[in-house]
Amino acid sequence: MSQADEQFREAGSAWSVFLLFLRMGLTSFGGPVAHLGFFHDEFVQRRRWLTEQAYAELVALNQLLPGPASSQVGLALGYLRGGYAGAMAAWLGFTLPSAVIMALFASGLALWPEASAGGWVVGLKLFVVAVVAQAVWQMGTKLCPDGSRRAVALVVAALLLVAGSLWMQALALVLAGVAGAQLKLGSDTSDQRTADLDLPLKTRKPMIFFGVFLGLLALTIGPWSDGSMSSLAAELYRAGALVFGGGHVVLPWLEEGFVASGSMPADTFLAGYGAAQAMPGPLFSFSAFLGGVQNGWMGSAVAVVAVFLPGTLLVFAGLPLWHYVRRHEQARNALAGVNAGVVGLLLSALYDPVWTSAITSSASVGFVLLVWMALTIWKVPVWLLAILSGLFGLLVF
Repeated sequence: MSQADEQFREAGSAWSVFLLFLRMGLTSFGGPVAHLGFFHDEFVQRRRWLTEQAYAELVALNQLLPGPASSQVGLALGYLRGGYAGAMAAWLGFTLPSAVIMALFASGLALWPEASAGGWVVGLKLFVVAVVAQAVWQMGTKLCPDGSRRAVALVVAALLLVAGSLWMQALALVLAGVAGAQLKLGSDTSDQRTADLDLPLKTRKPMIFFGVFLGLLALTIGPWSDGSMSSLAAELYRAGALVFGGGHVVLPWLEEGFVASGSMPADTFLAGYGAAQAMPGPLFSFSAFLGGVQNGWMGSAVAVVAVFLPGTLLVFAGLPLWHYVRRHEQARNALAGVNAGVVGLLLSALYDPVWTSAITSSASVGFVLLVWMALTIWKVPVWLLAILSGLFGLLVF
């Protein structure tokens, strides 16, 4: 073990890592940005597992990779502490509470199908409109700070509203990356070489992880039977492998795979997504609901593993990519374009399916505006607003 490894990886069992992340999985409300803040407070300031600079680079690396950034940061923190066993313990502890709750929610709907048509579902659907609108606002402010990037985002949104198939979404992000490289969208960012810090997140054969990632992605293209466990795993793996931007951005990918394909009613899908906002832990645990609705508890387990697996593989293969990206201007330019495209992807999802399936009157628009103000201006906790929105729908609709 290198000196850098010894500095970051102190003695500690996987069980202790699991218990620590389990506590965070039970209490970390607020979504990916809040999770990164909790991790910083716990592991940089309080426990001093790593330095401010190392944590900043760890976050930057995982935000450049597909998948749920906050969960990937937690996975990497577990690896730094206890190797691969520590990584698995951290992921399991952080993900298990919300995944179990979402699987229970799916089981409840299976036992009481009429519940998915209740007024509380209408309230949750309106809540989702406000949540996604806030995500577009926040991500747009951060990832589209100039006119060129805003233009890329709007072009991607327009393209997807005209032809929004799953592979068109992937193509749109590729084109956004090409536009970013041509327009030099990342050239105004600070030179990353000034933070040339070697993180001890290294594997002996990182290309093996990347090869497994690509191999499994290729398998998802196979002719799987609709509704089968293999089809479920392929759909979720593909979503986890191709989604840049984290939890909210997975919405349009999963909507295309489950609602547009006819596998699940839009009301059920959005009710589950709304409930996921009220849960602690990662938003990708929404996958447990999708798998549970289709295939019960086994489906929930398969769905959760499938959606998190590609991001896990990329974390272990990703550090060499990070060392390359932070030194090469063209790579940073392309990634700036992809990030702008992600905003456009989420903007298109805000309209269809979120807005079109939830907004039916001027009163519903007014309620969404109130929830959005509560989230953005008054900083009311997301989980509390989800509960209040469900109660509002139950009483009014």
